[in-house]
Amino acid sequence: MHGAYGPPPSDEEAGDDTDLARRFCAGEEQALVLAYRRWSPLVHTLARRSLGDTHDAEDVTQQVFLAAWRGRTGYRPERGALAGWLVGITRHAIADAHAARARRADLANVSAAQQEEAVRHRGVDESEAAVDRVLVLQKLGCLTPVQRRLLGMAVYGDMTQVQIAERTGLPLGTVKSHIRRALHSLRRVMDARA
Repeated sequence: MHGAYGPPPSDEEAGDDTDLARRFCAGEEQALVLAYRRWSPLVHTLARRSLGDTHDAEDVTQQVFLAAWRGRTGYRPERGALAGWLVGITRHAIADAHAARARRADLANVSAAQQEEAVRHRGVDESEAAVDRVLVLQKLGCLTPVQRRLLGMAVYGDMTQVQIAERTGLPLGTVKSHIRRALHSLRRVMDARA
């Protein structure tokens, strides 16, 4: 697991947990790097075990450290260790991922019911269009929460990838990769229908 996140920091490099937490809260970027190296395997493992999917676990891991960095002023060392605070954020991110899955399943069920209704009341051409809409909605439901959010910002928010990167705090290359993969997935669904 360490290979995906870099080697764990040496004791000399990271300092003790208290010192690392202080540096993290102070906004020292190197402390973020060290905290990520030290605790991302734990966060990833918790997410993977709960979600059962490595890709979703990777997204949750990114979300946790992004949320922790943005919310670092809310961390209170007197309430517990930085690792415990990160685990708390992880639990919330995992719960959000499960809730998003449930919403996607509900959306798919509603879309399927609407499609069946359309077939009964409309002609073949309209039903094919409805099937296309259902397939796109279902494929949107298969995208990761991050991909759906970024694609929504691009399509519905009419934002450029640079604007999305600035708004989310994600690196521009990450934004481009997520949107490209999302569009590629949607294109495969539409090509299969053609």
